[in-house]
Amino acid sequence: MPASTLTIGQAATAAGVTRKAVRVYEAKGLLSVADRTAAGYRLYDHHDVELLTFIRRARKLGLHLDDIGKILAIRNGGTAPCAAVRDMLEERISEIDATVTELLSLRRSLISTRRRADDCCANDTPTICRAIDEPESAT
Repeated sequence: MPASTLTIGQAATAAGVTRKAVRVYEAKGLLSVADRTAAGYRLYDHHDVELLTFIRRARKLGLHLDDIGKILAIRNGGTAPCAAVRDMLEERISEIDATVTELLSLRRSLISTRRRADDCCANDTPTICRAIDEPESAT
């Protein structure tokens, strides 16, 4: 094995990802199919490690693998993907804002239900739990 090539484990460690992630990225087409040794071991190089590191950083920002694939396709086409990346980040921000709104609503509902549970009496109703069974407006 030439000094410039790395095994899947070495490449994964260098990029801060798992071997399984490397296989997934290869299967999804984000990483080109690796050359193999006569024994069938995958071989990677410095460029592959840089690409794996980019993918890890993009995933850490919450970008989906499909989005990362689009970014890489734009870049491989010879164009800087900055505008597309900005649009994708804006979309992720909107998704996160919607999720936060939903979670805050759920939190308010849980607090309200917990208050009703505090007021429940174990033997006063044939339902499973009045705090959950009864709509909020009933209390």
